[in-house]
Amino acid sequence: MNEAREKLGTIIYRFCKAYGLKLPRRYARAARKDYLNFAKAKKRSRQKIRKALRKQLSYGGRDIKYLEGFLSEGYAPTTEEAGLIMTILKLYEQQKYMYDNKVHSVKERIVSIQQPWIRPIVRGKEKSPVEFGAKFDLSLDGEGYARIERISFEAYNESGCLQEAVERFRERTGHYPARVLADQIYRTRENRSYCKKHGIRLSGPKLGRPGKAVKEA
Repeated sequence: MNEAREKLGTIIYRFCKAYGLKLPRRYARAARKDYLNFAKAKKRSRQKIRKALRKQLSYGGRDIKYLEGFLSEGYAPTTEEAGLIMTILKLYEQQKYMYDNKVHSVKERIVSIQQPWIRPIVRGKEKSPVEFGAKFDLSLDGEGYARIERISFEAYNESGCLQEAVERFRERTGHYPARVLADQIYRTRENRSYCKKHGIRLSGPKLGRPGKAVKEA
C-alpha cells in the first residue's frame, strides 16, 4: 500500500502540472514516516500491522478520491497511468476487504504492482515456502520431445493435468501410451482408474522418494 500511495502521488502531481490544477494536500511526509516506523520495527504485532495498514489505506483512499475527482472532470491519464490506476484500485479494494473482514487471503490477490498477474504459490519447501512466478506441467514423450501441458500464475492441482496430457498424446499419435511415468501427486485414484480403463501402466517414484513433476508417455 505504501508503494501504491507513492505511485498515486506521482500521478496526481503529473495531473496538476499538466493541466494547471491546484496540487491537493497528500500528507506524503507523514505517510512515509508512518511506513518507515513500521518497516524498521523489529517486532510487528498483529495490532501494529493493522494500525499501519489502516493508516496506509487512509492515505491511499484520499489520493484515490483526488484522482476520481480529476477523471470525473474530464482530465485523462496516459495509457501507462490508466493501467497503473486500475491495478492500484484493485489492490486497494483487496487490502480494504482483508482489513475489514480480518482475513489474510483474497481471490486473485495482487502482490506486485508492476506485475499484477503474479500470484503467491505456497510450496511448503524449507528454503522457499512461498514461490512467485508461473507454475507449469511439462510432459516428455518417448522420442524426447518436451511439451508444456499447462501454465498458469494461479495455484492449481497438478493431478488434473494427467488425463488432458494423455488425451493430447492420443490425438497426436492415434493411440494411448503404453506407460506413463509420474510423481505421486498425479497417481490419484481417479487417474489410476482412467489409465486402467485405457490399458495404460501408471508408475513412478515411490512416496517419500525424490522425483520430478514430469510425465513420460
